[in-house]
Amino acid sequence: QAQLVESGGGLVQAGGSLRLSCAASGRTFSTNAMGWFRQAPGKEREFVAAIGWSGGTTYYTDSVKGRFTVSRDNAKNTVYLQMNNLRPEDTAVYYCAADRVTLSIGLVTKVSDYDDWGQGTQVTVSS
Repeated sequence: QAQLVESGGGLVQAGGSLRLSCAASGRTFSTNAMGWFRQAPGKEREFVAAIGWSGGTTYYTDSVKGRFTVSRDNAKNTVYLQMNNLRPEDTAVYYCAADRVTLSIGLVTKVSDYDDWGQGTQVTVSS
């Protein structure tokens, strides 16, 4: 059974950094683009960043450009999200997920485009 497990969340002051990890098991995700999403209380889940299956392409939502970096290590079946200069509005539960389409050329941003969701990791940024 395929499973994604996020880790690395926590409480940090504004301006601080965190590195999230998304470890995959059950099958390889090396042929899937991977996405990071977040959901704040009372809000819908929103796209944060995505990385192509080979790691050669990335895409970010505007609010995190220049602050967050997504990367992957296919040998370890793991995806990362480095978050710098965190802001209180980044507070949310962060999820990783796999693109439903393997070996896709482009990157997608809709929740419905992704599958195999992890359980999420809480990120709290204090002001």
